[in-house]
Amino acid sequence: MLSASKIVKPPGEKHDEFEMSVSQALLELEMNSDLKAPLRELHIRGAKECDFNGRKVVIIFVPVPQLRQYQKIQVRLIRELEKKFSGKHVVFIAQRRILPKPKPKVVSKYKQKRPYSRTLTSVHNAILDDLCYPAEIVGKRTKVRLDGSHLIKVHLDKNQQTNVEHKVRYFDYYKYK
Repeated sequence: MLSASKIVKPPGEKHDEFEMSVSQALLELEMNSDLKAPLRELHIRGAKECDFNGRKVVIIFVPVPQLRQYQKIQVRLIRELEKKFSGKHVVFIAQRRILPKPKPKVVSKYKQKRPYSRTLTSVHNAILDDLCYPAEIVGKRTKVRLDGSHLIKVHLDKNQQTNVEHKVRYFDYYKYK
């Protein structure tokens, strides 16, 4: 049960086996590496294993207020976690909330106006920023096809090309500018 100390979930939600293994790996890194001090006060909200373009990817959800602290140690932490998970790619994404669009003449349970940071567009842009973190997004192009599907081309900063090259496989289309 000590490994569950790195996972903080809302009351009533249970930890699954994969989340426990991620938590155990973070706890081992906290005990045995130079990341001990930065990892001490950090925790996660959940973890998933997904398949992107034939590659297994570990997505670790972190609280939004702690995202900046994770990003400070992200390069070293990802390197260590990829060793522990036998070559699977690891991505840190903040767990954000999308609030529904307010409907006119309908009484809502929310007392305040919906902030822009909780809109669908804002949350999706923030997730894209989290995925490309060491690199900065310098441009985006959206192409709408005849069948109605959208294709988003993301242009990343050329200076961070070496840091992000291994993560580019997550995206179908990319270009360094």
